[in-house]
Amino acid sequence: MSSLEDRGEVGVPVATAPSSSSAGLGVGAAGAGLEAGPGGPGVQGGQEQADQEPDPDAPPKKRVRLLQEGEAGKLEERLYAVLCCTVCLDLPKASVYQTDCNVRVDLPMSSFYQCTNGHLMCAGCFIHLLADARLKEEQATCPNCRCEISKSLCCRNLAVEKAVSELPFECNFCLKQFPRSVLERHQKEECQDRVTVCKYKRIGCPWKGPFHELTVHEAECCHPTKTGNELMGILDEMDQSHRKEMQLYNGIFSLLCFEKIGFTEVQFRPYRTDDFITRLYYETPRFTVLNQTWVLKARVNDSERNPNLSCKRTLSFQLILKSKINSALECSYLLLKGPYDDVKIKPVIYHYVFSNDANETDYMPLPIIDSIECNKLLAAKNINLRLFIFQIQK
Repeated sequence: MSSLEDRGEVGVPVATAPSSSSAGLGVGAAGAGLEAGPGGPGVQGGQEQADQEPDPDAPPKKRVRLLQEGEAGKLEERLYAVLCCTVCLDLPKASVYQTDCNVRVDLPMSSFYQCTNGHLMCAGCFIHLLADARLKEEQATCPNCRCEISKSLCCRNLAVEKAVSELPFECNFCLKQFPRSVLERHQKEECQDRVTVCKYKRIGCPWKGPFHELTVHEAECCHPTKTGNELMGILDEMDQSHRKEMQLYNGIFSLLCFEKIGFTEVQFRPYRTDDFITRLYYETPRFTVLNQTWVLKARVNDSERNPNLSCKRTLSFQLILKSKINSALECSYLLLKGPYDDVKIKPVIYHYVFSNDANETDYMPLPIIDSIECNKLLAAKNINLRLFIFQIQK
């Protein structure tokens, strides 16, 4: 009695509870008194509420932890948090494991790399870290433990790639979940809600809609019933776009007919300018093509001050004639990817007339597809490309 009064529980009738077992069971008047007293909730009810609800006076960290324990998610959600990239805190949209003991299929943008301490990085972030370090003239480090990372120090984690390929992901069209390994095929071929176009698009039908409505639309489409005069205007526009695409290939075929054609593999090496704020540029060793000595230079984002702060990155290059010539040298040239690189470059033909006074071309954009391909080149130790030079004789 005195111990209860010392704790402030005056309203609880202890005299009717002869033992701890009867008090715990709450039998008779003692049980009623224990369940609800004038001072507040009973002992058992208080214990159950304390087990179910977090303490509002607890520190913030403890309260968050209790809520997470009470709202435990699915296994897939917990694995998502464990296997995600330490940089972007996300998983690649298409991570498919397709390697075995005999065949290796490289999937660079859906791969996972790990540092020497085991921290995971998706391929996009890994390449971006290496490219940023090249632009800043720093050693690339893991964002978690700050150990050095490079293509030679880091390796792919095939177990994580295979595990991620089995995690479910939501289809963009039907909003159902599928394993990531089959999601791309489902969205392209199987999903009934995927966006498709009418088969009469080639004659001007602009319809786009879900696949399950395609049959009804094509049965009601008015474009097959159009007259020949109405279709001629549409076909002319299609012919113009086709001619633009064929112009490049026809130009290359005509250049291949020239008598003097030279090509070589070139290797761009990174260097730094002597300015107070150094800038990254690339330069090749001297090479000989068509009995002349040449050099190629390249720069990032046209030598802007801080290209590492820009998400959109480009490369431009310049062809320099180092030999002395007796007369003007008219040439066409283009750069293509090297024999062992996977960078995607659209071929573009450039034209220039070289002389002793004008031996350097303007900086021309390297026709890479996007910034991701540019980061691939910047992350590499050297940039390997193939140069073609066609001498135009009058």
